[in-house]
Amino acid sequence: MRKVLYILGQLDDADVEWLATNGQRQKLAKGSVVIENGVRSENLYIVIDGRLAVVLPNGFRLAEVGVGEILGEISLVISSPPTASVVVEEDCVVLAVSQLKLRKQLQRDAAFAGRFYRALAVFLANRMRSTLSTMGYGNAPATQAGKAIADEDDGQDADLLDDEVLDEVYNAGLRFERLLKKLAQ
Repeated sequence: MRKVLYILGQLDDADVEWLATNGQRQKLAKGSVVIENGVRSENLYIVIDGRLAVVLPNGFRLAEVGVGEILGEISLVISSPPTASVVVEEDCVVLAVSQLKLRKQLQRDAAFAGRFYRALAVFLANRMRSTLSTMGYGNAPATQAGKAIADEDDGQDADLLDDEVLDEVYNAGLRFERLLKKLAQ
């Protein structure tokens, strides 16, 4: 869940309200393909519950994603189609936000755009750090068959949160709770 804090810690309450109001809560069944390799995604997804896998075209399972992860962000930023698929490993719930609506909001509201792109940059920097650690680079625990032995949310890498992100963790947690309540209605 900590990953959602990277995003919501950079946004303000109005930004999160906009995402909740303009997104759709979707239930996805095990085995569903949320993002398909080579097919441009129409949505940005925030994982609310469940577990998914990022799978390369050769079948290699690159990563596991869960609560608080964002999917489809690369297609939002660049025009090329995804180079991996995302498959639901256990039933899950996502907030699906239309990339078209999101792009229009980013163009309309420069302050929202600045906060959103900063949040995305912080999130992607963390994802890159985690990926490099999983691949055996850096100070991470040893890996086994492409999967970190220690679960990333078990507190092992809590020190990877920088001071600026830590300052917003509390507010981000409250925003996530409000987002979940709004989606449950």
